[in-house]
Amino acid sequence: MSIKDCFNKPSPALWEKLLWHPSSTQLEQFCTLQNLLSHFNKEVNLTRLLNGEDYWIGHVFDSLWPMQTLLSEPQKVLNCIDVGTGCGFPGWAVAIALPKAHITLVDATKKKTTILQKISVELDLNSRINILTDRIENTGQNMSYRGVFDLAMARAVADAPIAAEYLIPLLKQKGEAFLFRGKWSKIDEKNLNKALFLLKARIKTVESVELPAKRGKRHLIKLQAKFPCPESYPRPIGIPEKKPLGI
Repeated sequence: MSIKDCFNKPSPALWEKLLWHPSSTQLEQFCTLQNLLSHFNKEVNLTRLLNGEDYWIGHVFDSLWPMQTLLSEPQKVLNCIDVGTGCGFPGWAVAIALPKAHITLVDATKKKTTILQKISVELDLNSRINILTDRIENTGQNMSYRGVFDLAMARAVADAPIAAEYLIPLLKQKGEAFLFRGKWSKIDEKNLNKALFLLKARIKTVESVELPAKRGKRHLIKLQAKFPCPESYPRPIGIPEKKPLGI
């Protein structure tokens, strides 16, 4: 598939704002991904952000702007996990942009993970992509995944205290968790800090960006473990959502 097969080519301003430019191979992979998502979206509702700026800003840019430091080190080996991945973002974007990153995509819906596996093969990323069908509460207690990731990500997955309980147990020492958020307030931060106290973690930074084309403001909350996460977290399936930590 060639670059010309993109629904709409991204504006050069998008890459300039990101302070990163994809190679021709990477741009072709993003275009292929756009077409694959459009194709499989007819079978399973994966995403509504498929055309033009919806895709390039809503998925690609929004997934990569928190990675600007990592984008400057493309040869860095990373073990990453994308929790509640849905259609595969931010995981796909990270896998394409960072050629040494290994990505685990976790989702509880078998129909979605089956499609994600097909897309992984089509993009020739299956050697670096692991697709897991599971509830994240189980994943966090699975010793094959607990405490092994450099980067754990959650985009549009639950409120911050809930997402933190999903992510922190997955981190290795000095690993980071990225919470992708739209709106963010002092109340949100207060509630998150209550949960992090129990998880033995802390907020490292809170960052924000104005999306291109006046598409709103996004926030990134970077989390870091202070001590090993208590073994009781994450709690059993459904409990984190029913009884968020610290609230």
